[in-house]
This record gives sequence, C-alpha cells and structure tokens, in this order.
Amino acid sequence: MSEYHNPVLLKESVDALVQNPDGIYADATFGGGGHSREILSRLSPEGRLISFDRDQDALANAIDDPRAKLIHNNFRFIHNYSLLEAAEGLDGILADLGVSSHQFDTADRGFSFRYDAPLDMRMNVQGTTTAADIVNSYTQEELEKILKIYGEVDNARRMAQLIVAARAKAAISTTADLDNAIAAALPSFAEHKVLAKVYQALRIEVNAEMRSLEKFLSGAAKALRPGGLLVVITYHSLEDRMVKNFIKAGNVQGDIVTDIYGRSDSPLEAVNRKPILPDEQEIGENTRARSAKLRIARKK
Repeated sequence: MSEYHNPVLLKESVDALVQNPDGIYADATFGGGGHSREILSRLSPEGRLISFDRDQDALANAIDDPRAKLIHNNFRFIHNYSLLEAAEGLDGILADLGVSSHQFDTADRGFSFRYDAPLDMRMNVQGTTTAADIVNSYTQEELEKILKIYGEVDNARRMAQLIVAARAKAAISTTADLDNAIAAALPSFAEHKVLAKVYQALRIEVNAEMRSLEKFLSGAAKALRPGGLLVVITYHSLEDRMVKNFIKAGNVQGDIVTDIYGRSDSPLEAVNRKPILPDEQEIGENTRARSAKLRIARKK
C-alpha cells in the first residue's frame, strides 16, 4: 500500500471523520487504500465503508473486509451510490484530491515530466481523451486558457504559441516532445516548477477534474445525513478555493445566497475556519504532503 501511495494527513483526516463507529462512511478517492484502512480500523463490526476510484490500477488494492465495498467509478456520482448504499445518508465522506504516487511514478501513465513516456495523463485509462490529444488539437486560445486557469502559468500565451508552432512540424506525442516544445519559455531558475504547472493544467483538463469536483461537492452535500461530516484534502489553490467556497456558500463560485432572515442557504458549515496543514515531520517523510490542506465541514 505504501509503495502505491503514502496517505497524507492520515490521522488528522480520519480523526475528524469517524465520530460514530457504527456509521456508514465513504472514501471518495480510494487510491492505495491507506485512508480506507484507517477508517475501517475505527469502525465496529456494524460500521460500513464504501470507496470510489476511477483508476483501474487502484482496484488491485481492494480490502478484504465484509464491511468494505470498492466501486470503480468517478466520485462525482457519490450521491447516486449513496442512495443505494445508505438510504438514510452517510455519516461522513473523505476525499483526498491528490494524484496518487503510483500515477506519478508509473512512467507510461504520462503524469510526470521525469520520464520520457506517452503523453497520456488519463486517470481512467478507458477515457477517450489524452493529454496528447489536447496539445495537438486545441486552438492556441484554448491552450492558453487552460494553462492560465488550471496551471496558473504566467506566460501561458507564449507557451501556447510554442506548442502550436511545434505541432505544425510534428505531432507532440510524448512528455519529451512537450518539454522540448516549450523549453524556450521555461525559466532556468524554476524550470521544474513551471513544468509542474503545465502538467497540472493538462491533467486537470484531461480528467475534467474541476467539473468532477464541483459535481462531487454537490453530491456529497446531498449524500450526507444531517450532522454528517465532509473531510477534504486539497493540493492546489484552484481546488482548495472551490472547496472553501462550497462550504461557505453552497456553490464553488462562493456566491452567498440568503433567505429572508439573512441566513445562508449553504447545506454545510465549516468545522475548521483555517485549513489543517501537515507538520514538518510529515513533510520531511513525504514531500508530496507539503501543499496539502485539510478542510472539514458538517451538514446542517
């Protein structure tokens, strides 16, 4: 399990989540099963756990426990499954939004610029669109938009121009092709940092991550019973802003709508006003935890 993915903020997230050992919980992002195993360790024989992952590789980590069920699907459908698995509502939902170490470290998945590999990045390998499809077919304006919005790349226009110029000569098929195409726009003092932003932007677009997160948050709010807990670990500002806004306002834009008494119609209320961060020891042991933020909300 640890070779597949080292779970971040494990104790903090599960401490917050499991308040009723007899309850029904969901791990929306199963991955290596680290969070799921910890949740199960806190449950009684009557407790239950349903977990989700759209990555076929994660299914090999399924837990042999009669209280656990692993569903091969996108977490955006959590409300649909909760109606089948927990008609009275879930006691808690955990979502670790990070890409698993396995996905980053498996070269032929194309998630990392550390390897020369096919430019893929699909979390669900049955998906039809790869990162190569995007860099070879999107217009310059579309490429600039996703680099700017999803990667927060400062020179997104220049990057998009270089990609379009490169693909006019030959298709961009591998991570090395992409790295070479945009090399002229990478600052020598922060090359890897900017590349990480570019790859993040493409990965988000390939997997429709922001749209899936919006659907998940809406579905999770419906799936929870009153008093149920939503625990979310984010890794970059875009998704953290969406989670924070949804908890505050009930929508990812953060637009607060009130009733005639001035009360917000958000279905959730924040448990922690400031996100919980990994301590120095965890970051030292797992550098991928350094950008993690934990937010907790309770259904009203």
